[in-house]
Amino acid sequence: MASPQVPSTMRAWQYTQTHGGLERNLTLNTAAALPPHDAKTLGQDRVLVQILATSLNPVDYKFAELPVVGRLMIKKPASPGLDFAGRVAAPGGGELATSTLVFGRLDAPGQFGTLAEYTVARKQALAVLPEGVSAQDAACVGTAGLTAYQCIIPNVTRGQGTRVFINGGSGGTGVWGIQIAKAVGCYVVTSCSGRNVELCKSLGADEVLDYTSEDIVEVLRKKALSTSEANQGRFDLIVDNVGSHDTLYQHCHEFTTPEAKYVQVGMEVSWQAVLKLVSRSVWPGFLGGGKRRYQFLAVSGDATQLEEIGKWMHEGKVKAVSDEVFRMDDAPKAFEKLKTNHARGKIVVAVSEGDK
Repeated sequence: MASPQVPSTMRAWQYTQTHGGLERNLTLNTAAALPPHDAKTLGQDRVLVQILATSLNPVDYKFAELPVVGRLMIKKPASPGLDFAGRVAAPGGGELATSTLVFGRLDAPGQFGTLAEYTVARKQALAVLPEGVSAQDAACVGTAGLTAYQCIIPNVTRGQGTRVFINGGSGGTGVWGIQIAKAVGCYVVTSCSGRNVELCKSLGADEVLDYTSEDIVEVLRKKALSTSEANQGRFDLIVDNVGSHDTLYQHCHEFTTPEAKYVQVGMEVSWQAVLKLVSRSVWPGFLGGGKRRYQFLAVSGDATQLEEIGKWMHEGKVKAVSDEVFRMDDAPKAFEKLKTNHARGKIVVAVSEGDK
């Protein structure tokens, strides 16, 4: 395969402010500057990646829209986006060859995000694209796939039928969580709206609860008390991808084992949410706090974990679930769709029209 020719400029969606919402402030710059990518800047641990596809995450707009942090911590003009699949355009040092197909995520929102034709990524936060996996599918892994992996794998025993409840199974992280938990032999119960029940079942969930028609906490409590039915009992792990209902954490000791862990992913961006997070982390149960171990997961890039997810994709054990694929020119519409909170799986932007 011929080495890609690195141009002097690129197409990139950029913003300088977010008043009224990020999607209303994005401008497609057809002559944007590439991120610095000389040999000294890349060093041994970074590569310049030509983006083929990216998938969106709530953090892409929530961080940028923070009144103070978003303004001060990101140099403008900036491109949003963390997740990517693409082609190595300048490898820096090390073993990755030019034109190698890779996928992964950036460490944090910054000036040169993935809603652009080129970005710079750490080698320890990307992996080689497995044979038979498309760039658009691999672009769905990044943040959501690693978040699900890091919620589940450290907290279960592979092949031992660990019982896991995933709150919010049809969103970007939830669809990966169901599949990853099943890939390592867990018994999975998840929640979603009625229209997504069949989706969650198709991904391998053993039981699916419709939060629009039943009280999830009450159902889980009754299941824990039921000893006569097969496969009923307490959970060993709770993964909360929603994070907006206090009752789930406050009552989780009623339907989990004493050693169980509660891992939260989703959280509203507000001071009240931050205070709630702090209180859950430090307030003891005997003073009215939660009675199970609590963790708010901050995802990190990990090449080894990406490689295992890629291997599972190649073997057909897990698959990407995309709600919709948008053209590069329609990226603002992709953010509009993301903000509805009704996407089934990931929202993808095909940065290169030739990628499938």
